[in-house]
Formats: sequence, structure tokens, C-alpha cells
Amino acid sequence: MSDMEEKTGTTDVAAKPFGDESLGSGVAASLDDVEKASPEVGTTVELKRRLQSRHLQMIAIGGTIGTGLFIGSGGALNTAGPAGALIAYAFVGTLVYSVMVALGEMATYIPVTGAFTAYASRFVDPSLGFAMGWIYWFSWAITFALELTASGLIIQYWAPNLNIGIFIGVFWLVMSALNFLPVNFYGEVEFYFASIKVLTVIGFIIFGICIDAGAGQHGYLGFHTWGKPGAFAPYLVENVAVAKFVGFWAVLIQAGFSYQGTELVGIAAGETANPRKTVPAAIKKTFYRILLFFVGSIFFIGLLVPYDNPDLLNGTTSAASSPFVIAAELAGVKTLPGLINAVLLCVVLSAANSNVYSGSRVLVGLAQVGSAPKIFTRTTTTGVPYVAVAFTAAFGLLGFMNESANGGQVFDWFVNITGVAGFIVWTCIGISHIGFMRALSARGQSRDTLPYKAMGQPWFTWYGIIFNIIIIFTQGFTAFMPWDTSSFFVAYVSLILFVVLYIGHKIVYRTSFVKPIDADLDSGRKEVDDMYFEEAVPTTAWGKFWAWMG
Repeated sequence: MSDMEEKTGTTDVAAKPFGDESLGSGVAASLDDVEKASPEVGTTVELKRRLQSRHLQMIAIGGTIGTGLFIGSGGALNTAGPAGALIAYAFVGTLVYSVMVALGEMATYIPVTGAFTAYASRFVDPSLGFAMGWIYWFSWAITFALELTASGLIIQYWAPNLNIGIFIGVFWLVMSALNFLPVNFYGEVEFYFASIKVLTVIGFIIFGICIDAGAGQHGYLGFHTWGKPGAFAPYLVENVAVAKFVGFWAVLIQAGFSYQGTELVGIAAGETANPRKTVPAAIKKTFYRILLFFVGSIFFIGLLVPYDNPDLLNGTTSAASSPFVIAAELAGVKTLPGLINAVLLCVVLSAANSNVYSGSRVLVGLAQVGSAPKIFTRTTTTGVPYVAVAFTAAFGLLGFMNESANGGQVFDWFVNITGVAGFIVWTCIGISHIGFMRALSARGQSRDTLPYKAMGQPWFTWYGIIFNIIIIFTQGFTAFMPWDTSSFFVAYVSLILFVVLYIGHKIVYRTSFVKPIDADLDSGRKEVDDMYFEEAVPTTAWGKFWAWMG
């Protein structure tokens, strides 16, 4: 399998704010030499570029395929119907792709830690970077609690009488401990977890083709679910035509939650070897992954499971509500549901692992620009930001809310809170990209000189910004039908928090918008330009397969 070994060391061990950072002197050194020169535990150092090409490629897809697709998609099918859910996921997929190509331009040009915070602060407004970074961290910290909750729900499929709190506590301890290990270990764990996800989704799509063609106990199915009960599910209102559109619009936030994690490429860019090559490779294949894994899965789920199936996630607490499991049971396959449920457990643990990683790195980025306490930049001798990891992991204990509330209700709360936060961050990435392009223009630098050039700019980025904003402000419309204070809070708490953070920072620090000509396009870029990376080409069939998958 292809591994790229970084050939540059770090001579300056003091972490500096963005705009005055240094990743090294440009003197070539082996990775072993860097480790021997590492400072003692507790000092402030730069994170190490230990994530290899295969790690980044699988993190890009593994961070996305999670609870939202394997479990939450059942709620989307129940609300919008097979066609409504399919259109919703495909539409949000285009928004995600607009975000990814925008992020790709910035992350390949300036691959720094806590990328989102850095780009917003450099190209638009330091207050935007502050609010964006903290809302993104908040999203991942809460999602960690969500994934721990889901792990308990999944195990209850086999042991419904066991208390969910047992597994929340056990997996919280395991996932937290894993993130205190060196980042390349995280990359290895996530690589194999993501491999299981990829093979499972591909297997389910093949399974769906076979069952729909007549291999199941009900014979040929075709598009029977699109005829009865129907392609679109009416939702909330009496007018059938309007109700079907309402159902489609209501699941956009669920689709957004399912796609969250795609942007992890930007977070991992600061710890990736040869980011000029590996980051664009991950970005370019995002669109095809979206089509195959998300849209393909939703399409076959809609063919195999009627949207009015009572087992779909609609306030229940069992992982049996996963449409993947329901599809297997309806087909009469006795052993497959248990196997899928075991895969779901791997999916959830993988997502939990990514939650702590991404949240902690965002904290490091915030601390480096002065938007969080400097203590979060403290690392171990192997470059692990242990304070940031511990702080982020602590929020996973919110999963114990399940001890006092219905599990399905808590699940829905977390999905809405984190889903909206994701749309806010995607909007900010788009705004940052507009600022980035303006900065290049002010310098007289052509986008043709970028390591990765996104298509259709700036129009594609504006497309993503506009529709993300529309979704943010309209996704909580159900709270007004009729008025429900609790639902309103759940739908808009992330937006309220973001506005408070932005205005609060603006008032306290009196920041001003960054002029395009003054934007920092150099810090973190020149250091990477001076680095030397050596790539080992895969020679085995297995290595070439995973290189192609990545």
C-alpha cells in the first residue's frame, strides 16, 4: 500500500499564531530525527505531518459515512418518501460538493491546522473565524455524545434489556483513550473502520440490486414502493401537493447531518504529508463518493422499504429501525440483519473516533490564533494535543442524557443541533473562499497558479452559500406548525449560538473586516513549499486497490 514519508523536520518547537507560524527551517531530516528531537510532554509544539495518502483518502469518506446514513436515513424516508428523500440527499450533495471544491483550493494552497478558523480569520473577519471555529467544535463535541448514544441503541438490538448507559460509558472511555495515541495511529484505525463502511455500502447496493430484481422472498420488486404507498410522503399539511414538498424540505437537515464529516479533509490537511497532492486527490473523488455511497444507498433503501413501514426511525430507540436492517428482514434474509447491525457498531465507533479527533484539532487552531486558551496547544512528545482531546472528549458524557429521556428523542435533538451547525460552517467556508479569491485578485495572482483549481468559480461557491443560508433559516419551520418553543430552540440553537459568538467577539475585540490586499496568503504556505516528500508507489494488488479506492 502506498505510504508517503515526510522528509522534513521541525526546528522551531514554539507554536505561533497564524500569520507568524513556522513549520520548520526547510532543512531536510528524517521522521526519526524529528521524533528524537521532540520536546518533553507538556510543551507547546506543532502537530506532526504523519497522516499518509491512504489515511487522508479514507478519512474523507469514513468521516462522512456514519449514523446519519445507516440509521437516520430511515427518518428521512419516513418523512419524505423514497423520491423525496432521494432528491433531498442529491440536492444537499451538490451543496457539499460546492463546499469541498472551495475548501480544496484553500487547503491545498495553505494546509494549516484548524483550517476553517484560519481561512475565515485571514480572508474575511477574525470574529467570523472565532464564531465559526467554536460552532464547529460544538458540533463535533455534541456529535460525539450522539454517536455514543447510537452505540447503546445498536447493542440493544441484541440485548434490549441492558442499560444503554453501560455502553455509553465503555465506548466513551475507549474512544477517548484512542485519541491520546499518535495521529498516525488514528489514521490507521480510521482507515480500517472506513474500509468496513465502504465495503458494507457497496455490499448493500449489490444486495439491493439482487433483492429488487427478485432474489428475495417477495420476488421481483422494481419500483413498487414508489407506487404504493407512493414516491413522496405527505407531511404536516393537508394539501397533498404542498405536504409532499414540505416533507422533502423537512429532511434537508437530516441529509446535511449525514454528509457532515466530508470537510474533515480540511481539518486533516495540517497533519498530512504532501498535502499539495493528497488533498486534491481526496477532493476530486468526493463527488463520485456522494453519488455512489449516499445517493445510491438512499435509492435502494427507497426501493426495498415502504416509507410507511412502522419500524422506521420515528421516535423509537432500537437500531432495528435502521432501513438497512429493515430491508434485509423484509427480504427474508435471516442472518444479514445481525451482520449489518455489527457493521453499524463499527460505523458508530469510527464516527466517534473522528469526532474527538476533529474537535480537538479545531480547538488547537482556535488557540493558535488567540481565540481559545493557549493551553489547548499543548501536546505530547508525539504531537497529540492532549488538553484539547480531553476537553472535547468530556462532552461525550452528555450521552448519559439517555438515562433520563427517551433515546429517540435525544437522538433527534442531537441530529438537529449538529446538523444546523454543519450548514453554518459550510456557509462560512464558502464565504471564506470568496474572500480568498478576492485576496488573490487583489494581488494580481491568477487562480491558474493554484495547486488545485475548483470548477465554475465564483458561481459554484455562491450557489452553495445562498442555498445553505436558505436552509439554515427555514429548516425549523415545523416549530411554527403550530408554535412549539422546544422545537424552535432545537432548530435554531446553533444559529443563536453562532450569532452570539460573532457579535460578542466583535464587541469585545472590535475587529474589522480584512481588506483583500491585506489578507495573509503566505503563512503556512511557504513552509510547505520548502518541504520534501517522498512517495512509495504501491506494488501489490491490495495496495493498488486501496490507492484506487482513495
